[in-house]
Amino acid sequence: MEEPSKLKRAMIDSLAGAISGGISRTVTSPLDVIKIRFQVQLEPTSSWALLRKDLASATAAASKYTGMLQATKDILREEGVQGFWRGNVPALLMVMPYTAIQFTVLHKLKTFASGSSKTENHINLSPYLSYISGALAGCAATVGSYPFDLLRTILASQGEPKVYPNMRSAFMDIVHTRGFQGLYSGLSPTLVEIIPYAGLQFGTYDTFKRWGMAWNHRYSNTAAEDNLSSFQLFLCGLAAGTCAKLVCHPLDVVKKRFQIEGLQRHPRYGARVEHHAYRNMLDAMQRILRLEGWAGLYKGIIPSTVKAAPAGAVTFVAYELTSDWLESTFN
Repeated sequence: MEEPSKLKRAMIDSLAGAISGGISRTVTSPLDVIKIRFQVQLEPTSSWALLRKDLASATAAASKYTGMLQATKDILREEGVQGFWRGNVPALLMVMPYTAIQFTVLHKLKTFASGSSKTENHINLSPYLSYISGALAGCAATVGSYPFDLLRTILASQGEPKVYPNMRSAFMDIVHTRGFQGLYSGLSPTLVEIIPYAGLQFGTYDTFKRWGMAWNHRYSNTAAEDNLSSFQLFLCGLAAGTCAKLVCHPLDVVKKRFQIEGLQRHPRYGARVEHHAYRNMLDAMQRILRLEGWAGLYKGIIPSTVKAAPAGAVTFVAYELTSDWLESTFN
């Protein structure tokens, strides 16, 4: 097959990335909302943590959410089904350009490293180049879409009654409270998180794909040994998303704290993170450890992991299928 032109290839990667990101974000939004509610809650998010004596002084107020099932019931009762898609509009505005930039940059880097724009030739890249390409693509995508990520976190973290009725009011309050630079609050821990996260996600995905092809070569008698099935791609994405999330979750908690720092929060949902509560990322991690224990750095880990697995799987499968369809359409 003839290699597509650079412009056509960029269009395919951008469109496929945007579509796959939008599908994945919408499907997994309920888990993302629960995860964010846990991460921004200063009080413990599990019943066993409430019993720890060393946390007693930090938990004078009752915890709003103490488990995934309880949080699901509370959100459904108080906010209705639509509560699980709170902040989904800025989430889509964030994730569609994010995945478009990410997959476009990733393909450019892999093309540069392999000397070919054909996707099938990229599977032979060394794992180290896959990790580095994924990390750089993640950084570029993060910087390009970060304000929408911030707005998504703020809108998803609020319940009923709403503090911000819509995206515009949240945007205006951030600019008024923090200035325009406030739209990038938490960018530093985000970049520190995204480098290992994106590197692990894309690096392990390529590794799992190589293992899948090796498995097909060994046990399959069909002619399409090098082509993984949709189910195999799903499993590769599932494993890649899970591995990346388990390693990088504490940095995601720190990022969320910086994003909501100093902003309004209804008392029903517990204490708010005060303005300038953390000096820097290291100080934030130390304060969370001291006041909330190790469990504080892993708040929301269950819905986060449950979400990361299908999110990674859906994103990669949707991207591969959409990319193949666009290639055949444009050719």
